[in-house]
Amino acid sequence: MHGTRSSASPYLIEGPRVGLRHLTYEDADEFVARAGESRDLHKPWLFPPVSAEAYARYAQPLIESGDRESFLVCEREAGGAIAGFININNIVRGGFLSGALGYGVFAHAAGRGLMSEALGLVLRYAFGPLGLHRLEANIQPLNAASLALVRRAGFRLEGFSPAFLFVDGEWRDHERWAITADMVDTLA
Repeated sequence: MHGTRSSASPYLIEGPRVGLRHLTYEDADEFVARAGESRDLHKPWLFPPVSAEAYARYAQPLIESGDRESFLVCEREAGGAIAGFININNIVRGGFLSGALGYGVFAHAAGRGLMSEALGLVLRYAFGPLGLHRLEANIQPLNAASLALVRRAGFRLEGFSPAFLFVDGEWRDHERWAITADMVDTLA
């Protein structure tokens, strides 16, 4: 059965082709190598760490903070090779029950549908075990691949935020996309 964890599985949740597990400090070498191979794909949208020191700074709040969940997207048929990552940042509980998504695919896995499968799994996890109500993704308007990913997942466009995030040395405009638990069948 997909979307569940067996006792022998290293994944929190898995689908037909990918499994999601939490990021660890021990993932540094593979993560940094994949990020280095993917610089051309990511620029100018995303700048994941490409050195051990940068990875340690990146990973520490994701691993140790209580207001974030970080998932590595792993290819099940490739021995668990890291294909990408999806983070739920700035999780707010109480009356908000919301988080902000950040994600990226590595070059060797791009265009293969792995991130679509993984995002579906993250939505099920976020709106199931995590108990969230809403997830938001803020995307630069010219980032066609990222916009296509959230559209496929059922996110709705909620607005435009000028000079929203500081990326690559400039304050960049972003579109605000969101999805709520009632928009997703978390039991499928």
